Amino acid sequence: QVQLVESGGELVQPGGSLRLSCTVSGFAISRDGMSWYRQAPGKERELVAVINTFGHSTYYADSVKGRFTISTDNAKNTMHLQMNSLKPEDTDMYGCSARKYWGQGTQVTVAS
Repeated sequence: QVQLVESGGELVQPGGSLRLSCTVSGFAISRDGMSWYRQAPGKERELVAVINTFGHSTYYADSVKGRFTISTDNAKNTMHLQMNSLKPEDTDMYGCSARKYWGQGTQVTVAS
């Protein structure tokens, strides 16, 4: 059974950092592309970052470029999103996706 489970979201102050994780079971991520998305209630889903785990190429939305870093740990079958210099507008539900599968999301709140 395939599962994607996100973790690491919490309340953080502006300027702070968080590291999100997406642990995959059911298939090996080593040759898959994986993505992080975010979505707030009533808003469209936004693609945040993509990693091609085989080629290690990455893509970032302009809104997070230079602040977020996507990476994978193939040994742990886990993808990470390191988020630095967080802003209140980064507040969203963050989710991961691979192949046709999605996780349940983890909430990130940036507030004083």
